[in-house]
Amino acid sequence: MGDVYCSDCKRQTEVVFDHSAGDTVCSECGLVLESHSIDETSEWRTFANESGDNDPVRVGGPTNPLLADGGLSTVIAKPNGASGEFLSSSLGRWQNRGSNPDRGLIVAFKTIATMSDRLGLVATIKDRANEIYKKVEDQKSSRGRNQDALLAACLYIACRQEDKPRTVKEICSVANGATKKEIGRAKEYIVKQLGLETGQSVEMGTIHAGDFMRRFCSNLGMNNQAVKAAQESVQKSEEFDIR
Repeated sequence: MGDVYCSDCKRQTEVVFDHSAGDTVCSECGLVLESHSIDETSEWRTFANESGDNDPVRVGGPTNPLLADGGLSTVIAKPNGASGEFLSSSLGRWQNRGSNPDRGLIVAFKTIATMSDRLGLVATIKDRANEIYKKVEDQKSSRGRNQDALLAACLYIACRQEDKPRTVKEICSVANGATKKEIGRAKEYIVKQLGLETGQSVEMGTIHAGDFMRRFCSNLGMNNQAVKAAQESVQKSEEFDIR
């Protein structure tokens, strides 16, 4: 806001700048004093994972510490999915020549993000799955293994470590063709590799029937009274160690 002479009020008045329309409007009478102005200030966004001392005038997404370049590299999309024609073009050859060393990680992280979105998982679980995959990938021992099963297993482990467990069947439903058996094998492999890296067993937490109860009841459309009855049954079965 600032003071500008208004020809309608016949005096200096405070004005308001309407960013959406680019109009400078008198706060007293509403007269548009200047229209379609260009906002030349810097566009910027604030992200939750940023500290207060960051420069607020930059634009774009947050950096990814798991990638060598922070995830700030540019990848040119293939037009209409025509990979052959694109790679033979000068633009395609230029991009291929300077290929991103983190290309495999970027594709893996996107796959994990897609699976997480389809299951409605929070960002912390997705980030944990990314970290698990990065640790396994750094050991260079996963080559030749079923990539889809590995990514699904990373998500399964992340869910358990974040105390939001999902069944292998649920994870399998969003995996790209990996079977429950393949995901199970990949999970055992990842746990073993991470254990070798840290020198201690990987904690994933104990799964209780109650962890799945409310979500399953909601999927079945059960009312609150039925949900409470089911929860009481689970609690009693755990008290008497009924399996």
